[in-house]
Amino acid sequence: MSGTIIKSARNTPHAPQDLGPSTQTVAFSHYNNISAQLPVDPATGKMVSGDVTAQARQCLSNLKAIIESIGHVMDDMVKATIFLKEMADLEAVNAVYREFFPSYLPTRTTLAVAALPLGALVQIDAIISNGEGTFPQDPCPLVKLARNSDKAPHNPLSTHTVAFSHYNNIGAQLPVEAASGQLVADGIKEQAGQCLRNIKAVLESIDVPFDDIVKVTVYLTDLADLEAVNEVYTTFFPDSAIARAVAYLPARSVVSAAALPMGARVQMDAVISHGDGTPPQLVEDRHNLVIRARNTDKVPRSPLHCQTVAFSHYNHLSAQLPIDPATGKILAGCIKEQTAQCLSNIKAIVESIGHVMDDIVKVNIQLGNIADLEAVNAVYTKYFPGYLPARTVIGVSELPAGALVQIDAVMSNAESTPPQV
Repeated sequence: MSGTIIKSARNTPHAPQDLGPSTQTVAFSHYNNISAQLPVDPATGKMVSGDVTAQARQCLSNLKAIIESIGHVMDDMVKATIFLKEMADLEAVNAVYREFFPSYLPTRTTLAVAALPLGALVQIDAIISNGEGTFPQDPCPLVKLARNSDKAPHNPLSTHTVAFSHYNNIGAQLPVEAASGQLVADGIKEQAGQCLRNIKAVLESIDVPFDDIVKVTVYLTDLADLEAVNEVYTTFFPDSAIARAVAYLPARSVVSAAALPMGARVQMDAVISHGDGTPPQLVEDRHNLVIRARNTDKVPRSPLHCQTVAFSHYNHLSAQLPIDPATGKILAGCIKEQTAQCLSNIKAIVESIGHVMDDIVKVNIQLGNIADLEAVNAVYTKYFPGYLPARTVIGVSELPAGALVQIDAVMSNAESTPPQV
């Protein structure tokens, strides 16, 4: 592992184990990534019987068991992502979700996907705050800052922005006008623009510039819309003269959704650098606690994102397709070969900035066919032969350029970014 801060990877028997090559919870510094929880009863190792309500309760109970096993509570959650097989089940899932969050609400992203592991109807992953840090950091009574803006549409089950330490998560923004609470016109460009304006409104409400974004995830119901979304996207990034001078673009992943809330065609969420920290941390000068965005020629570059964006003790990697860097084209081959190419691209990026694969704390995998998961796992474990990151796997109806798999990652960054040491 790079640097001196120690990663803390833990499992509890009170939540399902051995469902795949992943660790239930991986903490590093002031955050903790939790693997997607399926509706599996840890006592039996099998899916719970019943409808989506029973499945949602089991997912959340598994999350709660993991969180409590490491001395935390559900209110320490800063972000939840809910993956549904059917968007029509959202109301039933929301009713259960509220039971677990009776007062405080984390940020949230919700989408329907083509398939989930084990044929589940729902799965949920999470990020939680980790004020105790990881060795040799001293515990710190950091305060979580959960805020909403009147300039962006409100969601009764999500907070707009939750900051903790040097990061800030923004829940998925739908193309909804704040004033009317209604979706904007059906045009994909109009919807993409509204999503980005909502993100910008949330950031401006907490006095954070748009160029403090380190990672954007774009959720589309039709990948044919991606070119139009990109046209709009490039009118928002880079956002300042400084960012334009260095051609800064945040890391990015694109996810194919089977459906989105309110029938939207697009939604976006974001991870934000937060140089201010949260009390009792001292406010840093945002332009001294530096965002470090880097690319390597060993992996195909994109004009729409940087390959890796580090800030403070974390580093976000853009989603990698199975593109052969020698040809710049999708590797022609089976799922195992494409998985190896995705992971080789990630490895090349990781090593180009002086890190190792063991520094990865979370992996997100999109599969064109969920039945390919076993084959993917066979390759995956070769890249993670010992320590296993937290992980989320979904099945999608399509991937860019007809790929069979796409993978992104979050990595620890023990060396931090200046002026920290």
